Amino acid sequence: MKPTHIEHIGIAVNSLEESIPFYEKVLGLKCYAVEEVKDQKVKTAFFKVGDTKIELLESTDPEGPIGKFLEKKGQGIHHIAFAVDDVNTALKNAEQAGVQLIDKTARKGAEGLNIGFLHPKSTLGVLTELCDNK
Repeated sequence: MKPTHIEHIGIAVNSLEESIPFYEKVLGLKCYAVEEVKDQKVKTAFFKVGDTKIELLESTDPEGPIGKFLEKKGQGIHHIAFAVDDVNTALKNAEQAGVQLIDKTARKGAEGLNIGFLHPKSTLGVLTELCDNK
């Protein structure tokens, strides 16, 4: 697996409505998309910074992954996502290298990307997402 670039950095927030103004008014970025990913129990907002995106993540269910993260750790960086040529191949290669997977196969994420997560226990404490745009 060789990532082509950082696809995005995911940041868990309590409220998109309260968080978006910081990125727009203070940093001068533009929110170009807001999307709900129902099966992940999250609402997202995206900003571009060069070739990288910032993804704000608001929980739509306290029992969902972002809801649990916010309860345990509060607002902050949730994950880093790397673009790869093929998520399924990258997941298979990571598993063969001894990495613990959260996802054995790709699933659909925000912006129509195929995504798969590597467990932070195997990635030096950083929740790592792999993405492709096939």
